[in-house]
Amino acid sequence: MRSKLELTFISISIIFTLFLFTAICSLFIIPSPSGFIESLFSDEMIFALKLTIYTAGISAICVMLVAIPTAYALSRYNFPLKTLIKSILDLPMAFPEIVLGLALLMLFGNTLLGKPLEELGIKIAFTTTGIVIAQFFVALPFAIRILYSTFNYINTRYEFVSRSLGYSEFETFTNITLPLAKNGVFASSIVTVARCIGTFAAVLFIGGGSFMKTETLPIALYLNLSFGNVDMALTAGILLVIISFIAIFVLEKFAKETEA
Repeated sequence: MRSKLELTFISISIIFTLFLFTAICSLFIIPSPSGFIESLFSDEMIFALKLTIYTAGISAICVMLVAIPTAYALSRYNFPLKTLIKSILDLPMAFPEIVLGLALLMLFGNTLLGKPLEELGIKIAFTTTGIVIAQFFVALPFAIRILYSTFNYINTRYEFVSRSLGYSEFETFTNITLPLAKNGVFASSIVTVARCIGTFAAVLFIGGGSFMKTETLPIALYLNLSFGNVDMALTAGILLVIISFIAIFVLEKFAKETEA
């Protein structure tokens, strides 16, 4: 027989899950079928969908390539200013995304770093590259945080044994540490993809939110809602939910198959 505490906690989890599920389902109920179909196959929506998948894919790969060595370094090594670096990396999780977008615009706009880059032919503000950079910096702190906790939970004794058997530090990292950290890597990948797809404010600032130029799905939702195109806005919202669900489902399935 279940205890009162167990029943209370299970009830809370079920009730709030139902609330969340109902809120998400309302997106699928409100738009008219004809309006949804028309919006789904419009040039604007197809463009936003392709751009979102393209930029989120590149951003997520870049995030994982940076987050894994960064989290490992923070977990295993002692170096000057480590605490300060860790605090700075956590900062974007603490302040609103719009602040990060403004900071990136100040850095890559017509200012300190933006001007020299533009003279070299590298334009970042209000381009697709700007979108990737915005998604990258929004998702990076979350990926590092998850991986840092993962590496901390791995017993360093396995690494010491590997080194004592003559394997190099890199061989130990790739053959011992990473396989032991695979669940954390998958969890981090899921969060990273979701964050990249859903990045809005930072993309709006550094990407500019231009119609069919730097228009990702969150931007399409915002622009169409601003102009009263409810069907288009809801369709963009539905696509965001579907893409996020597919990404998470595929990664979870892949993680389970790897564990088996």
